Amino acid sequence: MSLLEGKVAIITGAGTGIGKGIAKTYSREGAKIVLASRNRVTLERTAEELRAAGGTAMVLPTDVTVEDQVIDMVRRTVDEYGRLDIMVSNSGIFDGGPFDELTLETWQKVIDVNLTGVFLCGREAMKVMRRQGEGRIINIGSISAQMTRSGTAPYTTTKHALVGLTKSMALEGREFGVVTSILHPGNVDKESRVGSTNPADHEPMMQPEDIAAAALTMVALPPNVNMLETIVLPTTQLYLGRG
Repeated sequence: MSLLEGKVAIITGAGTGIGKGIAKTYSREGAKIVLASRNRVTLERTAEELRAAGGTAMVLPTDVTVEDQVIDMVRRTVDEYGRLDIMVSNSGIFDGGPFDELTLETWQKVIDVNLTGVFLCGREAMKVMRRQGEGRIINIGSISAQMTRSGTAPYTTTKHALVGLTKSMALEGREFGVVTSILHPGNVDKESRVGSTNPADHEPMMQPEDIAAAALTMVALPPNVNMLETIVLPTTQLYLGRG
């Protein structure tokens, strides 16, 4: 029997990169996948790949910073499948620059997607999972939650904050069988790095499937076990000495 047979999973930021890798891995293990992001085109392409491999996929274009859209995403998932077992909050953006030159617009944009979006998705998922008496939520963090780089204040701040949010969710959900975890990826090779002149985009890289393998382990654990905080990175990546 597949590890996630009969499970229903929402994955945000699912059209590309890490989100797509997790969607493909969960689908292979029998989960019904709900693909969410703002880009319908990439979502439909991912859905076609999942269906071609024998999986079940529903596309729900969603802006995770808009409360009504997140509420609707979860409602439509439950209407279609009757339950929600896994929420992977993967949607995120990167922006920054010299700290004394940061605009409030840049700061707020990153906070809205990387932090408020995760809060909204987690809140709505927990409502359903509490009623069910079970469920798992994975928030996608970053190694920037431990080691920062210059010029990344908005991004780094959100990833540090996600650690606190995850712990709060884990504490409040455990009485009801809702398990919340955070997965911190190191450098992952993805579409947005193509043609980049940023030196960090040419460091050792993992593939999205490597992160997906860890995300699968986290949700496939027994219900009484939580892999609360997990760091996955290339063995040769600058990490403890990064700057």
